[in-house]
Amino acid sequence: MNVLELFKYMIAQKSETPDDGGLLDFIENYLPDFTAERVDVQDVKNLFIYKKFGEGEHLCFAGHVDVVPAGKGWDSDPYEAVEKDGYIFGRGTQDMKSGVAAFTQAVKEARDFNGTLSILLTSDEEGDAINGTVKVLEYLKENSMLPDAVVVAEPTCEDNFGDAIKVGRRGSINGYVTLKGKQGHAAYPQKAINPIHNIAPRLMNMAGVDLDNGDEFFSPSKFVVTDIRSGMQVTNVTPNHLNMMFNVRNTTLTTQKEVREFVAKKLDGLDYELKLTQGSYPFKTDTDTKLVKKIDEAIESVTGIKPKHSTAGGTSDARFISPMGIDVVEFGVINDTIHAINERTTVKEVQELYQVFKNLINIWK
Repeated sequence: MNVLELFKYMIAQKSETPDDGGLLDFIENYLPDFTAERVDVQDVKNLFIYKKFGEGEHLCFAGHVDVVPAGKGWDSDPYEAVEKDGYIFGRGTQDMKSGVAAFTQAVKEARDFNGTLSILLTSDEEGDAINGTVKVLEYLKENSMLPDAVVVAEPTCEDNFGDAIKVGRRGSINGYVTLKGKQGHAAYPQKAINPIHNIAPRLMNMAGVDLDNGDEFFSPSKFVVTDIRSGMQVTNVTPNHLNMMFNVRNTTLTTQKEVREFVAKKLDGLDYELKLTQGSYPFKTDTDTKLVKKIDEAIESVTGIKPKHSTAGGTSDARFISPMGIDVVEFGVINDTIHAINERTTVKEVQELYQVFKNLINIWK
């Protein structure tokens, strides 16, 4: 198989989370000269496959084979990998079977590498992500097999292929506010405590407010209100309480402590309860590291573009890799149709992504 044939084969395998569609067994057989370690947990399939070429550093490529459900309304079968007008359509084309196919083919064809090459794959990235990459990393740590550097092939480019890599990600703090009141008759508001009226004038100083100024890599941590619910869906009863949910995609400059202090200041004098949870923590790989410099070089040699270093977007499994003390970056095709109906990428991007990864392996000294 060449990289496009491999890519189309992967798209044709229905692998909605946590189903791997048989892809991990296929990849294990596709790399017969590599040693495979399976770290399956319950219904989640995980594969770590590696080959030691020499005594040098350990470079790993990581990703996921699971995809979100296709949904209805596609112009073609989402699991058929339809090629048309230079595009390949199918669920997972951008997120992220293009990346998996590109690095699998590049690793398969590697012949001269002074170190260890490996691939880490899971079927649990689009779901809860509790039995996937994090479990493999725990296994590798226990067995002294952690890599020195990891490339996660998530889609990262914005307008042109090669224009952006992720050198970090923001964290995600989730907030749940319960604002207490006193239920009453709408005709006698003076006898009640209406939590909607109490929070309304304060929302303008909370919703959309930046909690820090950000820096050259991170945009500001913004307080984003995601849900407000209150009342009994009647017009003559004022509510007893109000529930508000919010999210802060936080930089390294803002922690739960600052979020808690912000809410306390804005809701001062009101009777409320606040619960915070942390879905992920912010991280950034030093741009002077070998990994960042080498992938910049590999991308520029293929595309002629020097990529910008970004931390924008949501989360990825890189959030589990960085805390292990491992340098990690993300690089993949253009991200503009992930999770959408008629998800697609271009033939050219897949071929060039494969070439970037081949170049990275060749220049890794």
